[in-house]
Amino acid sequence: MTEFNPDKTVLTSTVDINEPLVIRESNKDLSSVVTLTLNRPKQFNALSVELLSAMKTELDSIAQDNNIQVVIIAANGKAFCAGHNLKEMRANPNEAFQRALFEQCSQMMLTINQMPQVVIAKVQGIATAAGCQLVAACDLAVASDNAKFATSGINVGLFCSTPAVAVSRNLPRKQAFEMLITGEFIDAYTALQQGLINRVAPAEQLDATLQSLIDAITAKSSVAVRTGKNMFYKQLDMELADAYEYASEVMTCNMMADDVSEGIDAFIEKRHAVWTGR
Repeated sequence: MTEFNPDKTVLTSTVDINEPLVIRESNKDLSSVVTLTLNRPKQFNALSVELLSAMKTELDSIAQDNNIQVVIIAANGKAFCAGHNLKEMRANPNEAFQRALFEQCSQMMLTINQMPQVVIAKVQGIATAAGCQLVAACDLAVASDNAKFATSGINVGLFCSTPAVAVSRNLPRKQAFEMLITGEFIDAYTALQQGLINRVAPAEQLDATLQSLIDAITAKSSVAVRTGKNMFYKQLDMELADAYEYASEVMTCNMMADDVSEGIDAFIEKRHAVWTGR
């Protein structure tokens, strides 16, 4: 039996036997789009050691596939992700386990940031603690209007330090700290206003809203998208002058791509570009 109290983030769980932890599906219309669905709905998709490992394996595999442009992270059930599995954490109270767990989670989040594909969170329900971190770690996020977000570890005496890394890089400082220090939920429209997510839609329109974002990305040159994601994150940590120097070098190299020549010619000739990914 699984019990979840979103105000206190209390989670216990049983295991769904013979069900995959993560379901990987290719888009039937766009082979360049892959969806990874968290599949522990009875446990509110809590990030257990096994689920984190399954996600990392899938993400590492996708990162090596140049034919994939977009990755959707979705979830089955009422919750997107309730954070870490607190029952598992209490069953292993030693410091070594806790350190390994948080390092494992951090590596999974970093993989999302470092892989060349654009990763979009599709949030259909609550995202709390490390689940909110997962949303923040994705490059983009869309959510249904009934989704809610919180960094609620503070409610059980645990400051959400690792979620704070991703959340504080999405939200303005005071809004991020308020979430972290109060553990209170924000709704989807507040999350949109504060920068945690990109788009909000009624639940019945969430797929269409997500698809419009996918279409906007996959219509572009994969060279530009991959170059852009890598450049965007690297320059964020640089001093201004260093960022401009780095950006100039990236843009110069990007200009040498076949897709850029094709794109400029297509613009001048008033036709649609035919991308080759080179």
